[in-house]
Amino acid sequence: MRFPGFEEEWKTKKLGDLLEFKNGINATKEQYGNGYKFINVLDILSNEFITYDKIIGSVNVTNEIINKFPVNYGDILFQRSSETREEVGTTSVYLDKHKTATFGGFVIRGKQIGEYEPIFLNKALKTSFVRNQITSKSGGSTRYNVGQEILASVTLSLPSIIEQQKIASFLSLIDERITTQNKIIEELETLKTSISKKIFSQNLRFKDNNGNEFSRWEFKEIGDVFTITRGNVLSMSLLSNDKDNENNYPVYSSQTKNKGLAGYYNNFIFENAITWTTDGANAGDVNYREGKFYCTNVCGVLLNSNGNANHCIAELINSVSHKYVSYVGNPKLMNGTMSSIVIPFPSIQEQQKISNILVSLNTKIDIENTFLQKLDNQKKYLLDNLFV
Repeated sequence: MRFPGFEEEWKTKKLGDLLEFKNGINATKEQYGNGYKFINVLDILSNEFITYDKIIGSVNVTNEIINKFPVNYGDILFQRSSETREEVGTTSVYLDKHKTATFGGFVIRGKQIGEYEPIFLNKALKTSFVRNQITSKSGGSTRYNVGQEILASVTLSLPSIIEQQKIASFLSLIDERITTQNKIIEELETLKTSISKKIFSQNLRFKDNNGNEFSRWEFKEIGDVFTITRGNVLSMSLLSNDKDNENNYPVYSSQTKNKGLAGYYNNFIFENAITWTTDGANAGDVNYREGKFYCTNVCGVLLNSNGNANHCIAELINSVSHKYVSYVGNPKLMNGTMSSIVIPFPSIQEQQKISNILVSLNTKIDIENTFLQKLDNQKKYLLDNLFV
């Protein structure tokens, strides 16, 4: 896939022909918090490109150190170490023409020594072809690491500077649209949080179909309202990624992506219930699961046949549950602790009205997230097809 008017062959080069690599500053903890802006791993992961004002941290070092470890316009920043192979070697590009920054010890800076368009090179380093080279060569036992020699050996193809600029400009438009879409989602999440707080603090109340006030909310322990149990052990190899005729029941686990949806299975064990994550980094996360479903052993389950299992009560519990998580060792929120949590229960009729509002907001957020995923997929396709 190429833009019209460009026919010249792309030239294969090693990254070491374009960049000179250097590891960053290792400062003492007393030096952090003021001084020069200091690029760390979070800056790389959070930004498609970095400018001076976007940098979060700072470090108090001498001008001599800054002169030895500068980051200037067009330099590429690499994540040197990561807990996951997928993130090691992740890049961002510095695009501030006016201010010099510096960088930390978990970052490798690529100083520009060859000719390239900075945005184009940063995009090229995110293609599957280049990422596979970096991740396949990364090493480590508990963490994955990448070094200067590995980065220097990476090969990639570059067109003329004019074609690089054309591709960079086009992909930047996609990035701008993704940024806008993320802001739309953030605003909807903020709106949902604001409305939920007003509802659950009872500053926003509803009336029944006859215009009468609903009854006062009653404080009860979770264990007095719900039967508390948990899911079963299930091998992930038995699941299908997509729903089909055989595996048509969702399986929920402790994972963060897809709202805990791990895949689909040929059996179910619960229906219309509230689940929470009992163990791990997401301990305390609470969700309402509509319909028939299966969940794994790291999910606690709240069962109620009188209408109290719904979006409203799930959100109410989720608003307080994380305060009860034990962070001694592996984070945990076990059945006994969940049972003793006290929350206010509206009447069933008011619960339904609140649930309808929450479902409406969640549906809108899901629609926008689906569109964001389409934009991300489009960007990935273009990255893998514009870079021949």
